[in-house]
Amino acid sequence: MSSKGQTILICDDSLLVRKKMKDYLNELGDFNVIEASNGESSIDMFRQNNPDLVFLDIVMPDKNGIDALNEMRKINSEAKIVMLSSSGTRKHLKESMDAGASDFIQKPWEESQIEHIVKNVFK
Repeated sequence: MSSKGQTILICDDSLLVRKKMKDYLNELGDFNVIEASNGESSIDMFRQNNPDLVFLDIVMPDKNGIDALNEMRKINSEAKIVMLSSSGTRKHLKESMDAGASDFIQKPWEESQIEHIVKNVFK
């Protein structure tokens, strides 16, 4: 799996969640990992960096993940965006998939779930 130069955007309002995921992604490969702490800044980071993969929390300040997902899909309809939610309701899952999410992960996530997605995106 080649990871050199690949950019991954982590969007979560929890600093702890972002740190844990960033640390794990750095174990998986040599990725350029960037972070956003709310929905509005996640769209700005997406626009500026055109990441190869996005992990996007649903419940965030300023703009929720579903709205951010919709805006990201307008910027790049091919974007690989994985939704994360601690409140993994069927409604969130359906909204995410309808809006074009690539996948949906219930928090707390397992390392094997993240590894599986990263391997699929960067195979």
